Order: sequence, then C-alpha cells, then structure tokens
Amino acid sequence: MTKLLVILAIGLVCEAIGVVFLSKGLRQIGEVQQVNVREVIAVVKRGVTNTYILSGVFFEAVFFGCLLVLMSRSDVSFLWPLTAVSFVLTTLAAKFFLHEEVSPLRWGGVCLIMCGAGLITWSEKMKPVVPAPAATTTTTTAFIAGPASTP
Repeated sequence: MTKLLVILAIGLVCEAIGVVFLSKGLRQIGEVQQVNVREVIAVVKRGVTNTYILSGVFFEAVFFGCLLVLMSRSDVSFLWPLTAVSFVLTTLAAKFFLHEEVSPLRWGGVCLIMCGAGLITWSEKMKPVVPAPAATTTTTTAFIAGPASTP
C-alpha cells in the first residue's frame, strides 16, 4: 500500500506541475483570433514549439504513466477518487506560481474534495478481508457405483 501511495504522490505532483506549465504556455501562445485553417495552424505551430507546453505535456504523460501502474494494481473505485488530491496541489500551484487569486469559496470546495478523498481512503481500510475459497474434493463413488436404484 505504501508503494502505491508513493507512486500516487509522484503522479499527482507531476500532474500539478504539468497543468501549471500548460497554462503558462497557453497564455504565451495566445488565442485563435479567427477560426480558419491558417490561424489554427499558426497557433498549433506556436504550441508545439513552446517549452512550457512541451514540459506540461511531459509531466502530464508521467502522471498518466503513474496512473496506469496504479490502475493495474489497485481497485479503480479506490484509486480514482484519490486523484482528486490533485485539485489541492493544482490550486496551490496556481496560487503560488501563476499568482492566481483563489477565493475562500474555492478553498472550501477544495476542502470538500479532500474530505471525500479521505472517506474513500478510510473505506479501503474498512474493506472486509475475504478468505480464499477452501479446496473442495470431488466424490467419485457415485460414478463407480452406478445410478441409484429406485424402490
């Protein structure tokens, strides 16, 4: 379980870094002014050469790699809600690295998300242990004796 939580923590930190880099890069390349082929191609070219966007895509790929490892080793119903912790990390990163204003109402929402993730973690510890099925033996006497006679 500890190994899974370490992989999750690494993935969530990479996800927060990736979102911050993507946001910063997208602000640098600008918006599509007119929806036409030439303008879209120009924005895409600016995007694929932007260091922040490329770094953001890299960190998001690391996050998804961690997620794939975790999903292969854990229940999705346990794991997926824990990824909500990324909301906390991303909100903190947006506040301190992008200098976004985060209102108390948003912090309240982040706290609610954390409460939900905490409940899910607690529910994993409360999950009953199911014993392995006992080995069964088959009786061959019915086959040897033949069909039962009827009175």
